Amino acid sequence: MPLTRTIADYSVYVAVRLAVGALQTLPMSACAGIASFLATLCHRVLKIRHGVVDENLRIAFPDMMPTERDAVAWRMWRHLFLMICEISQTHRKLHRTNYRELCEIQDIGSVVRQLISSRPKVVICGHYGNFELGGYVLGLFGFPTHTVARELDNPYLDKFLNDFRSRTGQHMLPKQGSRPAMEQVMADGGILTLLGDQAAGDKAVWTNFFGRPASTHKAVALFTLSFEAPTLVIYARRQGAQPMHYYLGQQGYIDPAAPDFAYGSAPSFIEWFTQRLEEMVRDAPDQYWWLHRRWKGAPPVKREKATAV
Repeated sequence: MPLTRTIADYSVYVAVRLAVGALQTLPMSACAGIASFLATLCHRVLKIRHGVVDENLRIAFPDMMPTERDAVAWRMWRHLFLMICEISQTHRKLHRTNYRELCEIQDIGSVVRQLISSRPKVVICGHYGNFELGGYVLGLFGFPTHTVARELDNPYLDKFLNDFRSRTGQHMLPKQGSRPAMEQVMADGGILTLLGDQAAGDKAVWTNFFGRPASTHKAVALFTLSFEAPTLVIYARRQGAQPMHYYLGQQGYIDPAAPDFAYGSAPSFIEWFTQRLEEMVRDAPDQYWWLHRRWKGAPPVKREKATAV
């Protein structure tokens, strides 16, 4: 790596560490105020990715009025900034002894029974709510997970973020080149966590998300189907406007070994969990990351075989 790039990356890392250190000294009420201010600055003053956010909302909610879209976009920004503040303080605020004060967990007994199985498990989530908190809480209860995520371009920030993730046993696997490690996790009966709403280009499976085709990585389905792994679609949804209060729920559960399992192909399985993700987003659209382009490109045109005359 060139020296100038190293200096630039480390300078950014130091700035982020200083900002995180400052956030950790503040009460959450002050963090909420900062999040609201930054949301107004980014959305209404600087208009960062304003066109992308508005276009995504128009695709997902064509009947939503412009004023409603504006309000949802502002609340999304506030949620994202507040989420950063919460992550910076999670290891101090959230423990096994007080999780009930901050997190309400839907049918915790059922989730535990599913996760303690010796069979391999797949957990699917999306860019929704506080998915970082979901992985943290699973580790807090003694369920180590292996999460596939793209490495950050800045290696210092990447290590800093992964150190947070691994505090309770969440192990990170790079998006590129980690297939053997992922297969080993499955073979060992572990828990593999995947994001199910990332655009995957033209060589992926296309399925409707809010009525428009979106590309999805085949691997999200192949690990469930190849290993007959029970699969959960989960979320960590913010409750109200108060910081650090979340509802952890399960939007869907499926077992490929069940006699009535009806999603044995990658397209049908991807359609199943994509519908679950859409249901989650509809429940709280201001907690979805409308900043990223979910709908990229278009499905390839199927060419009809030429017939001899």
